[in-house]
Amino acid sequence: MATPPSQETLPSQGALPPQGALPQAVTLILVRHGMTDATGPRLAGHAPGIHLNDTGRGQAADLARRLAGLRPAALLSSPLERCQETAEAVSEALGVPVTTDDRLIECDYGSWTGRALKDLTGEPLWRVVQDHPSAVRFPGGEALAAASARAVEAVRDWNARLLLTPGDAPPVYVACSHGDIIKAVIADALGLHLDLFQRLRVDPCSVTSITYTRTRPFLNVLNDTGQGVGPVLPTSAEATGDAAVGGGAGAEHTVSEIL
Repeated sequence: MATPPSQETLPSQGALPPQGALPQAVTLILVRHGMTDATGPRLAGHAPGIHLNDTGRGQAADLARRLAGLRPAALLSSPLERCQETAEAVSEALGVPVTTDDRLIECDYGSWTGRALKDLTGEPLWRVVQDHPSAVRFPGGEALAAASARAVEAVRDWNARLLLTPGDAPPVYVACSHGDIIKAVIADALGLHLDLFQRLRVDPCSVTSITYTRTRPFLNVLNDTGQGVGPVLPTSAEATGDAAVGGGAGAEHTVSEIL
């Protein structure tokens, strides 16, 4: 497994190539891991040894087929097994190695880790998790705001790195992570307060596509599970951050067409 390059590997300002050679946008494909036996009934969190079950392995294989033809600049993953196994299926299909970024790991739920959700709903903190998640720190664990901050930092670091890499086409990269982490990244891209992130739905092995331009992010597709149109790239106007008010209509491309 590779690890993300340090910030020291980014080009210095004096080493930047001509502005015209730099990409003006980068697209992030966010993938949630496939199903496990704990997905749904229990809060898995950082618990080790949770692997994809038969359904999850099938979902990962289908995900790899859906992403066929994509040539990502990087394929990132949380260090937990369920994400690594999902990312490895994509890696084998696309021929891109998996880079582990610890900042994409699930929120540390502390003493809630491994507990059944039906039992947690009776905890006083559960209502806060649902209504005011930015105020939550799990007993013996991590604050949701801190988990959100580290995940968003990871995305911004990778965006900056790829926007400093000259190329003929806008770069695309894939990151495999967890439900709450992905929802936090989406909320940040949409300018939503973390307290609203529970309004977002991120299913196992779903794909969400966000294009970050030098002006603003664009949410291309949310929670695609293979039943819809698939991840899309922005229109040419959106790719420069100049989308018309109320616009966004234009040619769409499935992720398999991003070469």
